[in-house]
Amino acid sequence: MAKKLVVKNSPHQLSPDHSRRIMIDVIIALIPTLIAACVIFGLRALLVTVFCAGTCVLTEYVFRRIAKRDNTISDCSAAVTGIILALNLPVGIPLQMAFFGCIVAIAVVKQLFGGLGQNFVNPAITARVVMLISFPKVMTAWVTPAMAKAVDGVSGATPLALLKAGDTASLPSTSDLFFGLHGGSMGEVCAAALLLGFVYLLIRKVITPTTPLCFMATVAVMALLSGQDPLVHLLTGGVMLGAIFMATDYATTPATETGRAVFGIGCGVLTMGIRLLGTLPEGVSFAILFMNILTPHIDTLTRTKPFGGVKREAAV
Repeated sequence: MAKKLVVKNSPHQLSPDHSRRIMIDVIIALIPTLIAACVIFGLRALLVTVFCAGTCVLTEYVFRRIAKRDNTISDCSAAVTGIILALNLPVGIPLQMAFFGCIVAIAVVKQLFGGLGQNFVNPAITARVVMLISFPKVMTAWVTPAMAKAVDGVSGATPLALLKAGDTASLPSTSDLFFGLHGGSMGEVCAAALLLGFVYLLIRKVITPTTPLCFMATVAVMALLSGQDPLVHLLTGGVMLGAIFMATDYATTPATETGRAVFGIGCGVLTMGIRLLGTLPEGVSFAILFMNILTPHIDTLTRTKPFGGVKREAAV
């Protein structure tokens, strides 16, 4: 009997680097950032991260049982979503709000569209945007690290908020920005840890450098053109976290290298547009979410034409 042709949802296994292996590599790349968050903000950072990862895995398991679909928690994608979402949150976030974000990310954004590979926007990014709109006060209550010579647990303005207010004299030093000794979400403050994860992903060939470098280069150039310090814009906010771990998501970003460059530049332009012209000091999440929506169009415009292809003539 002839074998049937089985068509499955993306991502497809075309090499030994299957989905589970890729997701485990992403988790490993996030470990330095998680360790830095625990050192800078305390062990509550670990609690929030474990809670979000566990809630995302449980939500995916329950949803797929109710929907009578094959369970997919073993591919580790739900755990990755939970960790990335947690690292986008302030360390003082109430756990019930984090729970809400996990439900949005997995049940609404990912599973309602069919699961891994069929969601058209990044689940963690979308959940963060929904939480920003739903709980704006809590989501922007940044805790100043005790290591930054401040009282532990005291809320303080982020460098981007200081920059927006024109208070450049109060900005942290470049070394403090690089090592995360300033207010912000748990995973965005320590650029050093994020760069370690970036190098690991490049070595493992999980991602290409195109989108992150185009994203960060665009932010730097626009900062220079606006007369501001590009290092401040690169080392604060979610630029590095977003560029390395969210703008490189396989399912929601372009498949071609040209498309990835366009995607990265678009993210950089939108991020800086919001930072310089908008009422919000930060725009990374909104920028990536908007570019996710444009991804199918970018793929269409940058798709390589088959060599030797002949244009089909219109029917008479």
